[in-house]
Amino acid sequence: MIGAMKNTAAETAPLREDLARRVLRHFGLPRELPPSLNTLRLLLQRYTRTVPWESASRIVRRAQYADAADYALLGAAFWASHFEQGTGGACYESNYAFFALLRRIGFAGYLTINDMGSAIGCHSAIVLLLDGRKRLVDVGFPLYAILPLSDERESTVDSPFMRYMAKPLAESRYEIWRDTPRDQTVFHLNDVPVGAADYRSATRHDYRHDGGQFLNEVVIHKVVDEQLWRFNSDERPLCLQQFVAGERQDHQLGDDPAGEVASKFGMARDVVAEALGILGIDSAAPIPK
Repeated sequence: MIGAMKNTAAETAPLREDLARRVLRHFGLPRELPPSLNTLRLLLQRYTRTVPWESASRIVRRAQYADAADYALLGAAFWASHFEQGTGGACYESNYAFFALLRRIGFAGYLTINDMGSAIGCHSAIVLLLDGRKRLVDVGFPLYAILPLSDERESTVDSPFMRYMAKPLAESRYEIWRDTPRDQTVFHLNDVPVGAADYRSATRHDYRHDGGQFLNEVVIHKVVDEQLWRFNSDERPLCLQQFVAGERQDHQLGDDPAGEVASKFGMARDVVAEALGILGIDSAAPIPK
């Protein structure tokens, strides 16, 4: 499997050196970092506090372009959009962009495509080989910790917000759990390397078909001031959701929902407003109960 990891990693191009340096500078990190577990923890911490998980930009791009090849932002295009508009992406774009950065730093690993309940092949994640052990990394959910994987026993890891567990089910298949807001399965990991061409194809397909993920709701997650914050346009009244010690607190939005959401998550207001407008939600006024 180590050979397969190296071969598949080689298919996924590392981020350009100049762009990787800009990303690290944006994260407030030095331009040279060793590919170590401490570096990985630091990168995950900075990413989840800088780059939002969000569907607004997906909704806008799908409405703007006729060709599915233009929908997805992979690698350099993802980071260009983030620098310009504060955007992030859903699992496919986020994990691809983060993995390209990890590749430039010198980490070895591969991308995977995984299942959530009855939804097959709907979620991506990264598996890295580090210090002789496989570790699950996922900025596309996101997971807020690096979860070790074992073929023989359950493994756990704590994050500042919740605990995660990987339970081996069969060869190259794991059940990934979290304990907040309750004990629940997050997804089923298929520990099988996916080449870059197949990964890009799956990403484009996720925009193209009717069951594409998060194309009918604006959802945004980010760690702000060391607390989890979320917005979901499907919930009424429109509000910002804050999670304190696992408990949700709602903050109802005022006269400019798009502006308040954009300000909280560091995104361009135009992106949030346009996404809400595409879904038929008036971004200039709150929606009553």
